[in-house]
Amino acid sequence: MTETILTPDICVIGAGSGGLSVASGAAQMGADVVLLEGHKMGGDCLNVGCVPSKAILAAAHKANDIRRGAESFGVSSNGVKIDMSGVHKHIHGVIGTIAPHDSVERFESFGVNVISEYGTFNSPTEVQAGNIKIRARYFVIATGSVPFVPPIKGLDTVDYLTNENIFDLTDLPDHLIVVGGGPIGCEMAQAFRHLGAEVSLVSLGSIMEHDDPDIVDVARQKFIADGINLYENTATEDISKDKSDIIVNVKTKDGEMIAIKGSHLLMATGQRAAIEKLNLEKANIQTDRRGIMVDKAMRTSTKKIFAIGDATNTFQFTHIAGYQAGIVIQRALFKMPAKANYNAVPWVTYTDPEVANVGMNETIATKKLGAGNFQLLKWHYNENDRAQSERATEGFIKVIITPKGKILGATIVGKQAGELLMPWSLAISKGLKVKDIAQLIVAYPTVSEVNKRVAGSYFTPKIFSPKVRKIVGFIAKIDRFLPF
Repeated sequence: MTETILTPDICVIGAGSGGLSVASGAAQMGADVVLLEGHKMGGDCLNVGCVPSKAILAAAHKANDIRRGAESFGVSSNGVKIDMSGVHKHIHGVIGTIAPHDSVERFESFGVNVISEYGTFNSPTEVQAGNIKIRARYFVIATGSVPFVPPIKGLDTVDYLTNENIFDLTDLPDHLIVVGGGPIGCEMAQAFRHLGAEVSLVSLGSIMEHDDPDIVDVARQKFIADGINLYENTATEDISKDKSDIIVNVKTKDGEMIAIKGSHLLMATGQRAAIEKLNLEKANIQTDRRGIMVDKAMRTSTKKIFAIGDATNTFQFTHIAGYQAGIVIQRALFKMPAKANYNAVPWVTYTDPEVANVGMNETIATKKLGAGNFQLLKWHYNENDRAQSERATEGFIKVIITPKGKILGATIVGKQAGELLMPWSLAISKGLKVKDIAQLIVAYPTVSEVNKRVAGSYFTPKIFSPKVRKIVGFIAKIDRFLPF
């Protein structure tokens, strides 16, 4: 078979969120772009990650809202009936609706040369894709991640689910055991519980261990109220099968051994960089345990090869991959000195209530700045009129500021927490102060008033201080002698 040699400006390896952003942006700006994808266009996010997980959560939250409606709003119902095949149809209908935006045809319409093959490095300047050799000015690795499954004794003797196949279920599990207390594990545990399955969640440490402990506790109490069997600070010792049941033997921090028996097992123990097929050693690209090592310009140890997204040792968020794609385009096409700044990285866990973060939380601020070198502001949802009217009063917002009012971070747990994060992300990225949020005119009644109220709480002690009372009293005394 005759080999073909291509010499584009940019060769992108991987058609997930980050790779698609680079390919479409560069091609529409006039660059010659080759895009390699050996599996599905859209990558993890579209096919087995963000999109299907939020779709199943939407169905699950709807089911729970109906139950709550009957209890809390004086709205009667005949209960909730779950058609899991209908839920499956909903999930894949959402994927199918979005898929054309990430399709081969759409990207070819931008001028991208899409090749349905995996890419493998032959050298720092050449990638092999089937019978095609690509010698590009720049390469961009955007191969994403795959589920990380730890070597647990007996796991290979049972069928288990990951985020790559759980969305293919057409029957509701009787009892889903979830191993892993991170965002994926927590979201799927609550989703299947709201859909009606019995659920046990096993977490080696705290659930959502990278989030603020006070914030996480609100979600924890909701999980318990939902009826999720929660095992935190619990190690999974071994897994076996008994007839049709899966048995997960766990050990608590107190040394107690517990056998959890379920019908289905979901391993939600994190993601690892999908870089095995790349032959990185032939391109002299360095890695660490998290993925490809990159600098703030997203360059690997081979300077004309960039890497972005989950394949790197940075953050495993779709929105970060898109942000990093912009840096690569600025660097490769315009020679601009763009660098990544992660001071305002937002992340959200889409449980009910949602858990949202940007910048520093209280734990990080205490560690980095030291107690007493920052100020903490807090406001509760139960003081918000819209939250009261919708019976969504669980949660609060915490904001970290400097002694002079500069905003360093915000953490929120509650209704629409992820939607409330935007002004705080803007504030941190632009170096704004808390007064800039406090002075906003916010529509009433909206949940977003919690942002204004927490910012305003910074000024409350100053406005209602004895000093201000004296000033007001003095002005009142002389006011009668002043012309109107």
